[in-house]
Amino acid sequence: MPVKKQDGLLKDFMAEAEEIIESMEQNLYALDTERNSASGSSPNTVHSMFRAIHTLKGAAGMIGLISLSSLSHHMEDLLDKLRLGKLNVTEPMISLLTEATQLLRTMLQSMNTPEKKPIDPAPMISRIEKMLVQGSEGEAPAPVGEGMGIDPEILKTFTEYETHRLKENLKNRLRIFEMRVKYKIESFDLDLGRTLEQIKPHGEVITSLPASGLSPGAGILFKIIIASKEDLVHKEVKWTGESVEISEIEKSAGPLAPVFGSTDPQVGPAGSNDEASESLKSVTQTVRVDISKLDVLMNIVGELVLSKTVIQQQGNALIDKNSFSDTGLDFQKTLERIGRKIGELQESLIQVRMTPIGQIFDRFVRMVRKISREIKKPVNIHISGEETALDKSMIESIADPIMHLIRNAIDHGLESKDERAAAGKPETGNIYLRAFQKGNHVLVEVEDDGQGIELSAVYQKALEKNLADPKKEYSRKELVDFLFLPGFSTSKTITDLSGRGVGLDVVAKNIAKMSGMVSVESEPGRGAKFSITLPITLIIIRALIVKIGGNTYAIPINSVSESLMVNRKDIQSVDGREVIQLREQTISLLRLEELFRLETADSNQGSLYVIVIGAAEKRIGLVVEHLLGQQEIVIKSLGGVLGTLPGIAGACELGNKKIILVLDVAMLIDEVLKKNKKI
Repeated sequence: MPVKKQDGLLKDFMAEAEEIIESMEQNLYALDTERNSASGSSPNTVHSMFRAIHTLKGAAGMIGLISLSSLSHHMEDLLDKLRLGKLNVTEPMISLLTEATQLLRTMLQSMNTPEKKPIDPAPMISRIEKMLVQGSEGEAPAPVGEGMGIDPEILKTFTEYETHRLKENLKNRLRIFEMRVKYKIESFDLDLGRTLEQIKPHGEVITSLPASGLSPGAGILFKIIIASKEDLVHKEVKWTGESVEISEIEKSAGPLAPVFGSTDPQVGPAGSNDEASESLKSVTQTVRVDISKLDVLMNIVGELVLSKTVIQQQGNALIDKNSFSDTGLDFQKTLERIGRKIGELQESLIQVRMTPIGQIFDRFVRMVRKISREIKKPVNIHISGEETALDKSMIESIADPIMHLIRNAIDHGLESKDERAAAGKPETGNIYLRAFQKGNHVLVEVEDDGQGIELSAVYQKALEKNLADPKKEYSRKELVDFLFLPGFSTSKTITDLSGRGVGLDVVAKNIAKMSGMVSVESEPGRGAKFSITLPITLIIIRALIVKIGGNTYAIPINSVSESLMVNRKDIQSVDGREVIQLREQTISLLRLEELFRLETADSNQGSLYVIVIGAAEKRIGLVVEHLLGQQEIVIKSLGGVLGTLPGIAGACELGNKKIILVLDVAMLIDEVLKKNKKI
C-alpha cells in the first residue's frame, strides 16, 4: 500500500524506524565490544538485533516501502544465522551489518527529500547474499537432541533458536532451571519485563511462556527456562512477582513438556484461553507525538503567558484605582492561581519536549571507532551524563558541532602511537564526552588527553593571515580565540578529517544560533577541553527588558551574569576600546547604539547601567539607558532577510502588546571579540 509523505501512517513508521535503527547501532557497538572480551559475544545482543530488524521489515512492507523491506529481510536472514550459530561474529560481519544499518538510516532520511533519486539497496543486498552463501558452505548440523541427554519429544516444542541456545548452554556445562512466577493480571507484562532484567546478571533466559493452572482472577502464571552457572534455587534474590518457585531440571527427565504445550484437553495451547484473553488489557502508557504538535501547544502556552501579563497589569491598575477593595483582592488571588497553573502547564510541556542527550552520544561512539580504524590511530571514547535532558529541537542541532570537535580532537589533539609513547603516554588516546546540567543550562564537554593547542603555531598562522599584530603581546585566551575565525586552520596538510579551515567557526556559529557559547581550556602536553554552554530550552524564556538608544530590547536572562552601575570615570580605554575592571577581570564594553548605528543623546550624568552578559571568560558589558524589569517572553523568528540580522535572535511581544527585538548575546560577544582583534 503506497503512502504519501504527509500520511500519518508514514510519520508513525518513520518515528518507529528511527528508534529501531538507533537500537541496532547501539547493539552493533555492544557486539563489537563483546567480541573482543573474554566471555565473547552475548546471544541476547544478536537476538535483540534480529527482533528489531524483523519488526522493521514487517512495518516497511506493510506500508509499501519495498526497498527498505527487502534490505531488512536480507539483514534478518544474516542475523538469524548468527543467532543460530551458523555464522560467527567476525569483524567483516560487524562491518557489513554496520554499513547496512547506515544504509537503512540514509534511505529513511531520503524520504524527507523526495526530489532526490531513490537509493538502490541492491549492491548491499548482493554483499549480504555472498556472506550468507559463504556461511552456508559445509553446514552439517547435528540432529536435534543428539548427545544432550534430553528427550527429543520435549525439544520439539522449542523454536529453532531456543533449541540452539539450549544445546550451546548444555555443551558449556551450564545448569538448566525452571522458574514459575505468578503475576497480577493487570501488570504482568511490566512485571515479567522486570523479572527478565533481574535474571540477566545470573544467567540466560532460553524461553518464557504463560502456563495453565490459574483462573484470570487469581493472576497469570509464567514458566521461565534459564541456563546459569549459579545455583538459582538457593540464590537470594528478591524476584519480582507475587510468588516465585525455582527448580533445577534434570537433563533426561520430561517435566519440560507442560511448559511449552499442555496436553490437558481442558486448557488448549498457551494464550488461547478466551476468558484470559478478554481480561487482558494494554498497560503501555507511551504515546508518540510529532514535535510540530508540541510546538503548536508551546506557542499556545506562550500566548497564555503574554495574556497573563496583560491581565496582571490590568489587575494592578484595578487595585490602584479601588484601593484594597474585595473585588480587587479577589481578582488578584484568581490571577495568582491562573498564573501558577499556566506555569505548571508550561513546565510540564517543556518536560515532554526533553530528550536524553545520550541518543546522539551513541553515534559518536561509532564514529570514533570507525575513524580510529581508518587512520590507524587507537582511540577510546568515554561517555558520561548521557541521561542529561535537552529540548528535542536542540538535540539534533548540537550533533554537528560536537562531531566537529571530536574529529578535531582525533586529528589535531591526539598524537600518533609513537609520539604518545615518546611522551610517556599510553598508545591509545582518550576522548571524554560529558554532559551535565548547571542551573538553567546544559554543559557539553569534549576533552582529549593529547598534546593540547600549540599556541605558537596559532600565532604564526594568525600572522600569516594578517590577523595578529606582530608588535602586540597576546594572552592565551586571545590566541585560542583565533581558532574560531572563518578559514583558520593550523593543519599543515589537508586530510579527510581537517585542514580545510572549516570547523571551529562553524561550531561557534551553530552554537550561537542556539543562544549558546563555546569556551576552551588547554594545557600543553595534557590535552584540550571544549565546553559548550546551552540553555535547556529556547521556547519560553525569562528576559531582562532594557532601553538602549531610545529603543526597547529583551536580553535572555540566562545570559545575564549581573547588572551594575558604573561611574564614567571608571571606564578606561585600552587599545582604543572601552573597558571596565570588574573584580579581577577586565570587561570590554559594547555600546549597541554604535553597532546598530542608532541615534542617542548621551547624558552627562556621572554613571550608567552596564549589563554583564556571557559566561566564564567570554563576558562583555552592555551599556544600557534604563532597566525596565523582567518578563517571560516567547521568541519568534523574524524570517527571511531580517532573520539574518547580526546581534538579533528574533522578536517577542510584551504584555502591553508592544513588539520588541530579542538580542543574540553570543553573536554580540563575537562582534566585540572580532573588533578587539582588529585593533
